[in-house]
Amino acid sequence: MLKRLLAGAAAAALMGLSAPATAAAADASLNFRMFGVAADPSVDAFYAARQSAPVWLGAGQDGSAARNLIAILKRAQIEGLSEGPEIAAQAEAAMARANTGDRTALLEADSLLSTGWVHYVQMLQRPAPGMTYAENGIAPRARSPQEILKLASAAPSLDAHVRAVADVNPLYSSIRDAAFAQFQATGVRPDPRVLASLEQTRVFPAKGRYVVVDAASARLMMVQDGQTVDSMKVIVGKSDPTTQTPMLASVIHYATLNPYWHVTPDLVRSLIAKNVLDQGANYLKVRGYQVMSADGSGQILDPATVDWHAVADGSQQVKVRQLPGPANSMGRIKIGFANASDIYLHDTPNKDLFAQDDRTLSHGCIRLEDAQRLGRWLMGRDPTTASSAPEQNVLLPGPVPIYLTYLTARVDGGQLSFADDPYGRNSSALVASLR
Repeated sequence: MLKRLLAGAAAAALMGLSAPATAAAADASLNFRMFGVAADPSVDAFYAARQSAPVWLGAGQDGSAARNLIAILKRAQIEGLSEGPEIAAQAEAAMARANTGDRTALLEADSLLSTGWVHYVQMLQRPAPGMTYAENGIAPRARSPQEILKLASAAPSLDAHVRAVADVNPLYSSIRDAAFAQFQATGVRPDPRVLASLEQTRVFPAKGRYVVVDAASARLMMVQDGQTVDSMKVIVGKSDPTTQTPMLASVIHYATLNPYWHVTPDLVRSLIAKNVLDQGANYLKVRGYQVMSADGSGQILDPATVDWHAVADGSQQVKVRQLPGPANSMGRIKIGFANASDIYLHDTPNKDLFAQDDRTLSHGCIRLEDAQRLGRWLMGRDPTTASSAPEQNVLLPGPVPIYLTYLTARVDGGQLSFADDPYGRNSSALVASLR
């Protein structure tokens, strides 16, 4: 009886697996590197613990999960899993033998499907190349093969589980699906920018609110459950390697209203000291700058007592901050988050630069086209204050992840399009070096 059930499940799994002629032709023309599928000791151990009971082709399965997984593996080269089609082909061959009633072949097919699923899920869990995770809770969690298979085998619906995991998030799946459709139609290997953008977007959550800053297009997106609900222009770091906006993931916990601008040490030397020497101490007063001791005590210094020549040449250090007000470089809102590069989002009084096509103009931080609108979305209310007191930190209703990323492939109207690569990160040579 069990043999008949297993053979029946294998037959059901085989139904509908044949690909259209155009897709088959595309598969044949894809010259990606293929790998043989070796036995996976972790997968073997999983099956041993369950007395070789099938996961995908056993009694109670209608074959839909197996069919869906094979389709996923066939397109997986688009996503970066080069051995996906080879695993799918071997599983299909084993299932064809199983359709004749060969139980050994059925168990081989089931194990191959589990191996493919483990490899695919582990690929999805890889950290994005070049991205720093500033908080442990936001970093991707790599599950062991046994965990991956236990979750699958325990799912109320294996097919629904496979679909949910493979969908990843709407931004990711839209790029992947458009790239695969283009490949099926043309047989042309996807542009390296597709894979690079998939590697970046796969770390985004499928649910909840989060912020994406795309340095390639110099835009910020407010995302709810994978859908972009609002966006705006931003100004990001210059293309020089020392000023590029980095790729990092962190969490926003609060916004700062009426912020100080704490001038960076390099700008104190190159900008502030130079202008004081050229224009006198009145330069500081007119622009609302305060000079402070460098020892961290917060002591306010009389600018006349400072050797500005020594500050300019770096032999003396002072701190400089700009008071809140209309001329403050932070504008009315600063949005910080944990990171080692001291990167943050902020308002700006200078809106003219947002009209430029090239907005790689900052020293790494992100200037916002409409900080009030972002603040309202994050805080759930107008970002206003009851007083003019500086540095008012306002907790958000809940933490909001933020991803500073770099996406040179996107989907417009269902079709792939490509952005400029101002930092040169997604060239073919660089993407090849990441593989």
